[in-house]
Amino acid sequence: MTETLHQDTGRTGLGGASGLFAIRLATGLVQGLALYLLYLAADGRTWPATQPALFGALALAAGYGPVTVLAAAGRIKPAAVILWTIVAAAVLALLGAHDVARQALEPSRQPPFLSFSVLAFGAAALFIAHHLIVPTIRERRWIVDYPEYFDLTWKAGVQLVLSLGFTAAFWILLHLGAALFGMIGLTFLRELLGEAWFAIPVTALTFATAVQLTDVRDGLIRGVRTVALMLLSWLLLVMTVLVAGFLAALPFTGLDGLWETRSATALVLSAAAALIVLINTAYQDGRADNLPPRVLRYGVRVASVLIAPLIVLAVWGLALRIGQHGLTPDRIIAAACTLVGTVYGAGYLLAAVRPGGWMRPLERTNVLSAVLSVLVILALFSPLADPARMSVKDQVARLERGAVPVGDFDYDFLRFESGKVGVAALEKLTRSTDAEVARLARAAKARDYRSGDTPKALRDRAAAVRLRAAPGQTVPASFTRQLDRHVDQLYACIAESPCVVRTLPFADGRPHLLLAAGQAILAFVQEPAGDWRMIARYQDACGAGEDLKAGLTEGATPTPATLPDLTVGGRTLQATPEVRCGASN
Repeated sequence: MTETLHQDTGRTGLGGASGLFAIRLATGLVQGLALYLLYLAADGRTWPATQPALFGALALAAGYGPVTVLAAAGRIKPAAVILWTIVAAAVLALLGAHDVARQALEPSRQPPFLSFSVLAFGAAALFIAHHLIVPTIRERRWIVDYPEYFDLTWKAGVQLVLSLGFTAAFWILLHLGAALFGMIGLTFLRELLGEAWFAIPVTALTFATAVQLTDVRDGLIRGVRTVALMLLSWLLLVMTVLVAGFLAALPFTGLDGLWETRSATALVLSAAAALIVLINTAYQDGRADNLPPRVLRYGVRVASVLIAPLIVLAVWGLALRIGQHGLTPDRIIAAACTLVGTVYGAGYLLAAVRPGGWMRPLERTNVLSAVLSVLVILALFSPLADPARMSVKDQVARLERGAVPVGDFDYDFLRFESGKVGVAALEKLTRSTDAEVARLARAAKARDYRSGDTPKALRDRAAAVRLRAAPGQTVPASFTRQLDRHVDQLYACIAESPCVVRTLPFADGRPHLLLAAGQAILAFVQEPAGDWRMIARYQDACGAGEDLKAGLTEGATPTPATLPDLTVGGRTLQATPEVRCGASN
């Protein structure tokens, strides 16, 4: 007797979902065309790429907004899908515009101008908000039953991973095909894949198709989700043992080693986040008929207790760093994450120790923390709680009240890491009544890149610079006081081989300071404000550094340039002569 087994492969549902498939394909096509048009504007430096804030707003909205249609279509009414998509796109656009508007963009900065932080946290906020709002719309209640949140969120997470994997596999196969054709001399496919008009819309269409294909049978996705959750839930025991061992060892090892890592807060928050995720893989929807094995239930309770001490360590470490060095954007974001972690820690601790239904308070904690996470992200990436503005205000206040010595203050932070508000604060410091503050602020303003040294390290390097004046001359005291500005150029001026300094008037009548360092002579000029600025480098490609030092000790004579400058298209071009060592020029 033969028995035929029929399994649900999901393919039988493809034919009945044509309307939904068309909506998602149209959404992918519109998204792909929008992103391609933005690419054209960026490539040609035309509107809206000429207005960075507008471009950033459009890029973030076009990149993330259509995903709400792909995820919500078929789950809530079309009018609700349209309204939610408009609201999400508008909020994303505002976040993108603010992110770009607060930056002090360099001329070389390329579109889309958005920072990594707003891309990452914007995606997280959209994912969380979507799975809070869609169940509310569908059930017409502000707070729905926890199994609804669990089912929709974890299913969407699996769909997202599978869709991204499908899109990546699609492109891997296309490039494999291009390589095969290339072996026989046919390059049309490789050239096609390099064309933006093809690559961008096709990527969006492929992702939309993947979302549809993973949505035709809920049972199949739930099956994948069940296997993934089951495997991850058993990792909870491993993580629980590791964290418990870590906490148990702290009384014997002390906390000094933890603080010396300079990343203690990030490490313990990461451990807490891992515990939270793994706890939820074991708890799942919390239904009585879906309880995990007894050993996992005990593991969940222990792990839930361990989150609280990790959050305490995070708060402690962050408070120490802020007390020692003040606020920075990274520390403010870490403080925001710690706030969310505190809610998780308190709620999970209550769920672990409270009698009654197994871990029931965990459900409300997850919903409350999700809402708080969205609100915190919106505040951080809007003017409400802009980390750069708050950091600059705190750092300048520390300088003004003497909490940090003038020489130890991080002026480069204002110049390079805190956007327009930092640049404005640095500009104000250049006019400070404290001459040393003003000088150091002007030095930071003049730099083209952030120094890799701390203020103390810069002073130590400047103290190690050795200069020797040419006979009959002296090194200007004002230049010596500003050596910390030029240590990157004066690295060759060491005790064993001091750099030779000579002052020489040029054609403009101003005295120029010439400094023989290595195989070049550096030319400096003093600005009216008293700051020394390097304006030229005379290179000796064929000689030795000691020859230049000896020659500059004897003297130097300005010589007219052999090759004139050229003016082309309104721009002045300077000649760089070809040098042939050992041959006459």
